[in-house]
Amino acid sequence: MRKIILIVAVSLMAACNSAKKGTSNSTSKYTVENLGRMDAEDLMKNYPDASLEEGTDMFEEGTDERPYTILYPGTENELHITWQDKDRTEVHDLRYSKSGKWRSETGINVGTNYDELVKMNGKDISVYGFGWDYSGAVDWNGGKLEKSGLRVFLTPGNEPENKFYGDKIINATPEEIEALDLKVGAIVINYAI
Repeated sequence: MRKIILIVAVSLMAACNSAKKGTSNSTSKYTVENLGRMDAEDLMKNYPDASLEEGTDMFEEGTDERPYTILYPGTENELHITWQDKDRTEVHDLRYSKSGKWRSETGINVGTNYDELVKMNGKDISVYGFGWDYSGAVDWNGGKLEKSGLRVFLTPGNEPENKFYGDKIINATPEEIEALDLKVGAIVINYAI
């Protein structure tokens, strides 16, 4: 009986340990939430074909300097990762804005439209104005996606009127929202909250 308990305990520990690190199985390899558990070494193991590009740059409107890694630079699968530390062991955030292989377990992807977001959130969303650093940022307004960790940025399919520009939540009628033809243009997951 003790041997069985020991085997079960060791198996559980191994399973928990592997869940902490990213895996490359086909169902989770391109699920962006899984990348938050990886470090730079894990990225190289799981994405050997990614042609990694690394460097250091300024982020948060030029107020924080952080190291970064870009997976698949210059392709539809391009994804930016900024790190909390110079050794690239903890992800600060990741972002992508192309409709390649990356997917969110929430179902939100680049190209998801405004109405789909509202439905997924279960509550109306607010959108910040365009033409600044956080252009088209979504406020979940306490809906289902509030605690998802996703920051979503919408882009208009049609040219916005001047009143929809700037660092403010836009005040638009349902008809104006429809005319803007808003779709997800970028997704950011922040792990350093």
